[in-house]
Amino acid sequence: MRFSNRSEAGKQLAIALKHYRELNVVVLALARGGVPVGAEVANALDAPLEVLLVRKIGVPWQPEVAMGAVVDGARPIVVRDEAVAGLAGISEAAFETLCQRELVEIERRRRRYFSGCVPLPIAGRIAIVVDDGIATGSSMRAAVHGIRQRQPLKIVVAVPVASPQAISNLQAEVDEVVCLYMPPAMGAVGYYYDEFAQVSDDDVVRLLAAFQK
Repeated sequence: MRFSNRSEAGKQLAIALKHYRELNVVVLALARGGVPVGAEVANALDAPLEVLLVRKIGVPWQPEVAMGAVVDGARPIVVRDEAVAGLAGISEAAFETLCQRELVEIERRRRRYFSGCVPLPIAGRIAIVVDDGIATGSSMRAAVHGIRQRQPLKIVVAVPVASPQAISNLQAEVDEVVCLYMPPAMGAVGYYYDEFAQVSDDDVVRLLAAFQK
């Protein structure tokens, strides 16, 4: 199964989530790749859209391999994959240095995306957390931990494609997981898209602007 682009994937994902349309929902999209997907879901569900600032912490010499992630918040939450970090021989001090570097980027994005805006209230609402795909799950797990602090009624993780292991791990942490395709041998998320260009800051700002009222 392949998707033409993130927008088309979002439209397909929205169909699988259509039973949430009449409910008190907020869509939370992981920046930056999850935002075009989340925008289609939010539009179809007639729901507000917010961006989640989550940064993967990659192995220094192989950045696409996640050994953890950090999510923005009053107190940033860090998720560390001990198995990956251990195999890579990354010390706690080195991991912390990488984490601080990603926090600097999170702060830059916060200023760029949320200038003059306040976070959406999600307490007591259904939070649908969207990304363009999940490989290891570190970023999504960090996002979920951060969202839980904001006391939603229910957390739903929704993605077009993900590894079976990542989905299995997430099912123990959230109320529902919606995934359109789980390839048995998951490679990079981009393998499942015909078009997978990097989403820019300008793209994120433009998509968010369409939901501001």
